[in-house]
Amino acid sequence: MTSETQIEALIDRLAREDTAADTFNEYANDVAHNDIRRANLRLYLRHMSRLIPDTMLVMEAPGYRGCRLTGVPVTSRKILLEGAPGFDIFGSEAGYRDVDDEGFEDIYGEQTATIVWGTLASLGLLPFIWNTFPFHPCKRGIPRSNRRPRRAETEAGAVFLGEVIELWRIRRVIAVGNVAHETLNRIGINCDKVRHPAQGGKNEFVAGLEVLFRG
Repeated sequence: MTSETQIEALIDRLAREDTAADTFNEYANDVAHNDIRRANLRLYLRHMSRLIPDTMLVMEAPGYRGCRLTGVPVTSRKILLEGAPGFDIFGSEAGYRDVDDEGFEDIYGEQTATIVWGTLASLGLLPFIWNTFPFHPCKRGIPRSNRRPRRAETEAGAVFLGEVIELWRIRRVIAVGNVAHETLNRIGINCDKVRHPAQGGKNEFVAGLEVLFRG
């Protein structure tokens, strides 16, 4: 089981990581509401420590409708507060808290998060979920936007990714999309690959996971 000390050390390193002007570090110590996002991530990591999953889904990066707001990978405000259907995880009753950032008040759900958690529920599978780059890459000056992380960013994120895989003793890794697959290959992590559900990839994402877990 991953210890509380190891979880705190990981969150502290995330909080202290320098990011570019067109990247939002949702865990940084000097940003309003990030204490809530760090607390949400802490609850999630504790849950994963108790669950001891042997499988990890590696996504690309936080989006402005999901992890950028909640602090939890591939988790929208809706899922964070209402829970993930089919699983005993998340929900305000479990201690997860909302963050009402200025300019994001009208955002509640995220399509990718809905697809991912719905698919996992249908498979009865609760893996560890992490991002190749753990911070929100956006277009400069447009916080409500997403962009593909740069090579230098995925290289920086790979340090955290490798640490998480080691700490939680993950045995099976699934890359979701090209960015995750390329990064995992660069650091020598054997993995399966499925299509990312964004931009019309839902059906291929669902089919890919079904092949991996149902044959």
